[in-house]
Amino acid sequence: MTSLFFRLTSLLFLLHFVAIGQVDHLAKANKLPAHPRLLLLKGEEEAIKQTISADKTWGNLNQAILNECDALLDKPSLERIKIGRRLLDKSREGLRRVFYLAYAWRFTHQEKYLKRAEQELLALSAFDDWNPTHFLDVAEMTMAVSIGYDWLYNDLSEQSRSIIKDAILKKGIEPSLDSKYNSWLKATHNWNQVCNAGMAYGALAIYEDQPELAKSIINRAIESVVLPMGDYSPNGAYPEGYSYWGYGTSFNVMLISAVDKAFGTDFGLTNEPGFLKTAGYLENMTGPSGNAFNYSDSGLSGELQPAMFWFAQKSKDPSLLWVERSRLQTNDPKKHVKNRLLPAIMLWSNGVSMNAIAEPKSSMWVGEGRNPVALMRTSWSDPAAIYVGLKAGSPSVNHAHMDIGSFVMEADGVRWAMDFGMQEYESLESKGVDLWNSKQDSQRWQIFRYNNFVHNTLTINNGLQRVAGKAAITHYSNTPMFMNATTDLTDVYKESLANVNRGVAILDKSYVIIRDELETPSTETTVRWTMLTPATVTLTGNKAELTKDGKKLILQVDEPARVELKTWTTNPPHEYDAPNPGTTLVGFEITLPANTKTALTVRLVPEKSVNQAAKKVPPLAQWPSK
Repeated sequence: MTSLFFRLTSLLFLLHFVAIGQVDHLAKANKLPAHPRLLLLKGEEEAIKQTISADKTWGNLNQAILNECDALLDKPSLERIKIGRRLLDKSREGLRRVFYLAYAWRFTHQEKYLKRAEQELLALSAFDDWNPTHFLDVAEMTMAVSIGYDWLYNDLSEQSRSIIKDAILKKGIEPSLDSKYNSWLKATHNWNQVCNAGMAYGALAIYEDQPELAKSIINRAIESVVLPMGDYSPNGAYPEGYSYWGYGTSFNVMLISAVDKAFGTDFGLTNEPGFLKTAGYLENMTGPSGNAFNYSDSGLSGELQPAMFWFAQKSKDPSLLWVERSRLQTNDPKKHVKNRLLPAIMLWSNGVSMNAIAEPKSSMWVGEGRNPVALMRTSWSDPAAIYVGLKAGSPSVNHAHMDIGSFVMEADGVRWAMDFGMQEYESLESKGVDLWNSKQDSQRWQIFRYNNFVHNTLTINNGLQRVAGKAAITHYSNTPMFMNATTDLTDVYKESLANVNRGVAILDKSYVIIRDELETPSTETTVRWTMLTPATVTLTGNKAELTKDGKKLILQVDEPARVELKTWTTNPPHEYDAPNPGTTLVGFEITLPANTKTALTVRLVPEKSVNQAAKKVPPLAQWPSK
């Protein structure tokens, strides 16, 4: 009794502390509906059933979800087994299982799905805790259990409801009130988005039992989540890159969608500057190969993004779904069932037919903000199209690498200029690597995949890029025969170079130019130009022939004259580095006198365009600009 009294007293104190000075966003909101209230109200299944019956693609995806639920029926429930400091893989699998099974129950009312979902919910609720020291684990687990509790509420036994509700409160919401665990409330990255979403789901699920606490948690989420949403300004470029867009932005959408459905308003969150425009960023981040521009801590493989359907609905622009349409129609639906948020795509589809999705009108997208990017292509529908992505920004951004000025390039369905992307965190943390310290002299920048030595950019005097440095996209143009973007890299190489600008262009819709214009300081300077490739490289002076998958690309150095191309190994120098089989660094080094202005100009020419790539490349100042 004493323990219970102490816990209740502590909870009331924390609740009072959280509520001080808090804006009551819910004061004028609609009355909260009865269960089910998260994302999909009672009876709204019927509209989705019509979508499924009207379009074979949606019908196939729905069936894939149900088939996956059948495969889950005989699997043992999850156990609380951490990997390193994380329980996150269990939280994510818990969310996937519960979301899928609860969806299957609501759409079929087959008892097997209800029973299996209840089994999983009770198993998750029985964990000692949901690992609040790594709060993402708590957030995803709370969302999982809350969706199950809400969607199955009227069909669960009273005893099960009590156990699950108690877990949401004690293992989900209460730890979020503890300052030891909730530093994410002031974060401007994906932790804020994911954790606030999870806590809001918990609050909505048990609202009638803890109304004041629930209001406080939801108000807190609405106030806090605008911090990371500020990073979408001005036009949608997500600072943390492709994979973390799929994490932070998706959970941000889960949050907005839930409160909008529950209260009839999104409290202005959708209108935060740049947020709706971020769908254009995500769509353009995928090349014709289907792979992502995987800068920073990102994976290469692109995947179906349910949140894009929410954006298309809000923007009234089905062309935002061109890449998603391709994934749905080209890939076996079974490929998508590892996506834990997949059922949400059925909720956000808004009845859109695959035939109503037209290709985007613009072949170029430029985003400003903390990590600016320029993304350009020669076609949306030609699988052999040229695609180039240029990244500016800063190594100081969350999850960033020293990849400022780096680029990727595709042609003929081959990713010729590539990025390694991330190394799995546990593989580094388990070996004692100081991964999350991003100071200039930290161990993070000794990780092979993370520094500028192996990115498609410049290395000056064998040194690192400046963590504090920042680069903007300075000019760009969507001129069809001279599509281009430039970035000023001077601040990234401050003290190593007096001035440096990089331009990337697609000329005549046929080949790519990389041009660097630089000025050395009052000392002799060594400059290394590198490009990472999965191709086989054959060198002949200032040219290299790259071959892969039966295709060829010519890398030719126009300036400086008489340069000798060379290759470097990608064998990692440390035992903690991941292996990099089948990859090569190709490029050149030059030593420049003090106080010298010069240019480095490199052509990347697909074999079919070799005879067209003869134009002299003008200085960056003469490149077309918007």
